[in-house]
Amino acid sequence: MNAASKKAILIVSFGTSYENTRKRTIDAKIEQDIADAFPDYRIYHAWTSKMILSVLRKRDSLVIPTVKEAMEQMLLDGITDVIVQPTHVINGIENDQMKADALSFRDRFSSIVFGNPLLTTEEDNQAVVQAVAGEFQDMDQETALVLMGHGTEHYANSVYAALDYRFKDMGHKNIFLGTVEAYPALDSLLRAADSFQPKKIVLAPFMIVAGDHAQNDLAGEDPDSWMNRLSSEGYEVTPVLKGLGEYPEIRRILIDHVQQAMNASI
Repeated sequence: MNAASKKAILIVSFGTSYENTRKRTIDAKIEQDIADAFPDYRIYHAWTSKMILSVLRKRDSLVIPTVKEAMEQMLLDGITDVIVQPTHVINGIENDQMKADALSFRDRFSSIVFGNPLLTTEEDNQAVVQAVAGEFQDMDQETALVLMGHGTEHYANSVYAALDYRFKDMGHKNIFLGTVEAYPALDSLLRAADSFQPKKIVLAPFMIVAGDHAQNDLAGEDPDSWMNRLSSEGYEVTPVLKGLGEYPEIRRILIDHVQQAMNASI
């Protein structure tokens, strides 16, 4: 980090209350990789989930700033130009709020520029398909990979169904993407899995971290968890609790988004 620089990158994540996955995805991976890629920029971070931030303060005495708090700190540090890079998967509610919070400081910085979330362009979609398929390249074609995305009521939720189609269109007929809170839901995936007739199913989160949804909704002991629902249908199910932030090629896409934001600001 260049301590004298007046340029900064603010890396914004939703956050997680699970320390292990935080260290394997956000802290030592995404933030470190971006810092290594742009040594002339000072690196700051912020999280958008106020609930998670509150849990960490009370449980672990760990204080992570909100977007507004990080912007205030950068002003105190003499930062004049900011690139805000989200680790959000889609341009959804959290990303909209992040932009609003950052732009409330527009008159106090020389420039505030935003990098794109993970899935923004068709090139992003293609790169993410390749990154995920590459992580599971040793999986045989009679095994299905079922991915759990978050899902949202925001119109950007349509990205999930589009990406599920993109997997198939790029030759990965055995990869299925659904969401835990929207469409495509597990029932849709069950019908698709029945049609594919896999011998085994691998379950993995399609989220930056393998946090609460991965630990509980995907692989938890509750009868309604995706693992137990699929097991009850007679499938042999193996959960892989690995967040997208652990995939090197996913991190590379986020670094590319930072670079694109820099290029746009010139």
